Amino acid sequence: MDMKTRAIEAELKQLPDGGAFLNRELSLLEFNRRVLAQAEDPSIPLLERLRFLCIVCSNLDEFFEVRVASLLAQYQFEHPRDHAHGGLPDHLAATLERASAECRHLIARQYSLFNNEIAPQLSEHGIHLLRRSDRNAAQRAWVKQFFDREVRPLLTPIGLDPAHPFPRVINKSLNFIVELAGKDAFGRGTGIAIMKAPRVLPRVIRLPDELSDKKGASYCLLSSVIQAHMADLFTGREVVSYSQFRVTRNSDLWVDEEEVKNLRQALQSELHSRNYGFAVRLEVARACPEHLSAFLLDQFSIDRSRLFTVDGPVNLGRLLEVVNTNNQPELKFPPFVAGYPPKLAAPDIFATLRKGDVLLHHPYETFQPVIDFIQSAANDPCVVAIKQTIYRAGMNSELMEALIGAARRGKEVTVIVELMARFDEEANINWAEKLEQAGAQVVYGVVGLKTHAKMALVLRREPSGLRRYAHLGTGNYNPTTAKFYTDFGLLTADAGLTADVNEVFIHLTSMTRPKQLTSIWLAPFSLQKELVRAIRNEAELARAGKAGRIIAKMNSLTDESVIKALYDASQAGVRIDLIVRGACSLRPGVKDLSDNIKVRSIVGRFLEHTRVFYFRNNLQHDIWLSSADWMNRNLFRRVEIAFPVHSPALKRRVMREGLHPYLKDNVDAWELASDGRYRRRKARGNQKTLSAQQTLMDMLGDAHRPAKENEHGTDPVAPR
Repeated sequence: MDMKTRAIEAELKQLPDGGAFLNRELSLLEFNRRVLAQAEDPSIPLLERLRFLCIVCSNLDEFFEVRVASLLAQYQFEHPRDHAHGGLPDHLAATLERASAECRHLIARQYSLFNNEIAPQLSEHGIHLLRRSDRNAAQRAWVKQFFDREVRPLLTPIGLDPAHPFPRVINKSLNFIVELAGKDAFGRGTGIAIMKAPRVLPRVIRLPDELSDKKGASYCLLSSVIQAHMADLFTGREVVSYSQFRVTRNSDLWVDEEEVKNLRQALQSELHSRNYGFAVRLEVARACPEHLSAFLLDQFSIDRSRLFTVDGPVNLGRLLEVVNTNNQPELKFPPFVAGYPPKLAAPDIFATLRKGDVLLHHPYETFQPVIDFIQSAANDPCVVAIKQTIYRAGMNSELMEALIGAARRGKEVTVIVELMARFDEEANINWAEKLEQAGAQVVYGVVGLKTHAKMALVLRREPSGLRRYAHLGTGNYNPTTAKFYTDFGLLTADAGLTADVNEVFIHLTSMTRPKQLTSIWLAPFSLQKELVRAIRNEAELARAGKAGRIIAKMNSLTDESVIKALYDASQAGVRIDLIVRGACSLRPGVKDLSDNIKVRSIVGRFLEHTRVFYFRNNLQHDIWLSSADWMNRNLFRRVEIAFPVHSPALKRRVMREGLHPYLKDNVDAWELASDGRYRRRKARGNQKTLSAQQTLMDMLGDAHRPAKENEHGTDPVAPR
């Protein structure tokens, strides 16, 4: 071991975890700290702060459903005998312990913020979230009538005994545990009852306007309504104590794709089982007695470290209904109207593309040109075929309807629908069925790999012969999320690029190895190799005395092979800036290892989703847009593409819009330190404040066109 390596290891030992790679799970929780900071920011409109609070709740749900569950499931699979005898290996137990501690801290901040700041401030603006003690006589009377009329008939308390076993509890559903005294109707002392809150009932109930302030609105939670009338449900028994509770379960679907004959049918039957995967987290109210929470932990076989007591409703995410149903504009972000690219104002989109590529930047520019592209192809008698990949289309989609219409008109329509897109499986199955009924050719990608690439190809018969047109993107073909996810899209008629797109479609439908691609990097074949090659090329240039420069923007960076190449490039003198929204396993700023690497994260009004990779390459200024993050799953276990931007003008635009503003941001930017923590970047002294997102809204938005309903682009989602 040389002296340099010893020095690096000595410095790493001084840092938390002590390794060259940051823990992925803890990095994900750091991302949620940054989202929670948005909810804590008093400069953000109040209802938007509540929205961010709800997003944290949704993100933590997914963290347990997916990340924690996958760690436990992997260990169970690899060590069934050890697991059967209880206990986890030290490294896994330590990771889960630290993750639980971080979650506990986040959740405490969440509820403190809600109870002490957001809820009181909402009340000051006439939005009242009424607890039992807050309701006046008229409100209590209305709630009682609502309970008797709408709630009580649907409730089914289960008194536990050998004939009434503990009921199956659905993932993330609202439930109650009730401790009873006295004898039941048969003279027995059954002491515990379990009651599910019916899923058909709203979790947030708005009281009639006449029971609220003139300009305000009053709400109560279903849990509060049920708890206020708990005694009415157990006639002749004394309710000693009770608590609401919620169980989070493993939500990964598993289908043996090698064995099933029809993936869609197998997945349809598997979807129901998602509600009953093994339990990974239990949430109870703060007042829940210890013996009741212990009883629940035992019933669900959950370790005590994953028990969370909360000071309020067990699912704050339900309060999103309050955000969505309130129309006080001063409490929300100002409406934003996306711009429409002037180049596409001409009626013939194909004629425009023959003149040159068109770059789209969502949500600052509208997603409508992508819809127009597919609709024009569907209606154009000269178009003979349309091919498209679908990952998350959403429940309602003009794009999907256009593809269905094209198939009904007799065009050759091929759609590669990824059925295993987590939490979108049902919607994708429904679209697949509708497309097949219309006559489209539907395939489900490649067994064992998720098809995550975003591609659409149009073949049009023209006087010179068949000509190809394509759309390639970094984000989903989902018009709804395109209003609040940042993404790039490229509309092109470039012969080389569209030929590669065609080859990728042939590869996905025929399952033959793709021919040598001249423009596109394709995972799981060449994408990782080409990324590492491009990084190493910058290192070689730097060692030769030339300038080496890498700027990359993505959602997550966890692949160790790419990180090692970045470390090597840093040691060679390459200046590297990484803009990573979520999990980042690279540890920046370590002397002699990564001191030339800076990592920042942008968390703002819109969800940062673009994947942009810039390599200086001896003044060639290579720019790639991609559907892939720098994660092992994207590079080796998914079908992904990275595609080049050829036009010098469009390269400059990608740099001007997609990278440079983010490096200057001192409003929404957080910088990653070598200890794994993020510090908010702020303007210093006389430095001008700059928000990348606001800059792009001002640059590309259409300030003169009135906003339509729901066009301001702040619909909430958990980042995926």
